Amino acid sequence: MPRYVIERRFPDGLAIPANADGAAACLNVVDRIAEHGVHWVHSYVSDDKRSMYCVYDGPNAEAIRAAARDTDLPIERITKVSVLDPHFHH
Repeated sequence: MPRYVIERRFPDGLAIPANADGAAACLNVVDRIAEHGVHWVHSYVSDDKRSMYCVYDGPNAEAIRAAARDTDLPIERITKVSVLDPHFHH
């Protein structure tokens, strides 16, 4: 399945509490995007919490966009990527 990096911007900062409510919010995203054949691998959040870089697997960029619309998550950019593993070349 293709892999994508999704760049997101949150002008007011990302506010996901580090508690059961935050965990439930993340699981809700996982369940909703799965309806589009999309899988959330992991994300990186900037120190100021205004930028997020998400790694998703999905059938195509349009499925990623549809999943974002269904979860009310912003998208600045979607980039199809491949993995370069430094341990592969020994």
